[in-house]
Amino acid sequence: MSAARRNYSHHGTTIVEEIEGLLKVHEDGHVERLPAMPDVPCTWAPEPNVARRDISFNHSTDLWARFYIPNRHGQLPLLVYFHGGGFCIGSAAWRCYHEFLARLSSQANCLIMSVSYRLAPENRLPAAYEDGLAAIKWVRQHAAYRTDELSWWQTKCNFSQMFVGGDSAGGAIANNVAAQLGLAGVPAWLKGVILIQPFFGGETRTSSEKNSRQSMRSTLSLAASDCYWRLALPLGSNRDHPWCNPLAMLSSPKLEDLRLPPLLVCISEMDALRDRNLEFCKAMERGGKSVEYDVYGGVGHAFQVLSKSPMSQVRTQEMMTNIKAFIYNRRDHI
Repeated sequence: MSAARRNYSHHGTTIVEEIEGLLKVHEDGHVERLPAMPDVPCTWAPEPNVARRDISFNHSTDLWARFYIPNRHGQLPLLVYFHGGGFCIGSAAWRCYHEFLARLSSQANCLIMSVSYRLAPENRLPAAYEDGLAAIKWVRQHAAYRTDELSWWQTKCNFSQMFVGGDSAGGAIANNVAAQLGLAGVPAWLKGVILIQPFFGGETRTSSEKNSRQSMRSTLSLAASDCYWRLALPLGSNRDHPWCNPLAMLSSPKLEDLRLPPLLVCISEMDALRDRNLEFCKAMERGGKSVEYDVYGGVGHAFQVLSKSPMSQVRTQEMMTNIKAFIYNRRDHI
C-alpha cells in the first residue's frame, strides 16, 4: 500500500497516512502504531555483564530513559542515545534497541542513556529536539547534584566525558542537540557526536533516493521517508525546512558558524539516505568541522538493529569497534 493512500479501517474513519505494517493516521487525528517490534523490560538481560534500569526524568512530558551500565571498574564515559523511527514510531524499550545498546555498552565500555522522546504526529517537531535537549540538561543537573537514589549510575559516570548519538531520526536529534549546545560554544564535557544513518531530507532527490525506488535492500523506502516527514514537520513545511535539511540555504546558523565537537557518521551503502549523509559529511568538512565517516558495504538502513543476516552481523561489529575507538580517542586521559 502507498504510504499516502486513503483507505478505511475498523476505526470507522478515513486513513489519511499509512506506512504499511507500522503506522496508520486517521482523518480524526487518531494514530495507530502497529506492534512491529516487541517491547522488553529493562530486566531482560541480553548482556549479563551490563546492568539496566529505567528512569522517568520529565513528568510533564512523560519522558523516560533506559540506562545501560557495564560492570567495569572506575568511571566511564556517557553516551546519551536517541532511537530511530522517523520521529513517529520507536521506543527505548524496543527489543532491537535494547539488544544493540546493551551490546554497545559492553563492547565500548561506556554508560548509555537511551531516551524515549515524544513522537509525531501528536507531537510534531521541534518536540523531539526539545526532548533531546531536556535529556542533556537533566544529566548536567545531576552532574552537580548527587543523590543516593541515583547513585547506581552517578557514581559510575564520568560527567566530563559525554557524547550524544542516535540512529536515523535519533541521529537527527543528536545533531540538532549538539548544534543547540554549541550556540554558546561547545561545552568542554561534550566530546563528540555519533550519527548513525542520520535521517535528513530535502526537496531535491539524491541519486541514492531515486535508486531506492528500485532497490529492495533498504528498510527505508522513499515513500515511507516522505510520509514520516509529512507527519513530523510543522504543518505547511516542506523537506527543506532546517529541521529536516541541515544543508538548506535557509538553515540558521550557517554551517560555517556552527560550533560542534568532533563527529562520527556511520553510513550504509544500500541506504536511501547514503548520498544525503555523504553530502552532510562533505559540507561539514568544508565548514572546518572535525568529521569521520565510514560507509558500511552491502547493508541498508538500520541494519544494526533490524537485520540478523551474516553480513549485517559483521558490519555491526565493525560499527561497534569504530564507535569504541571514536569514544576512547576523545577522552581526556589523566
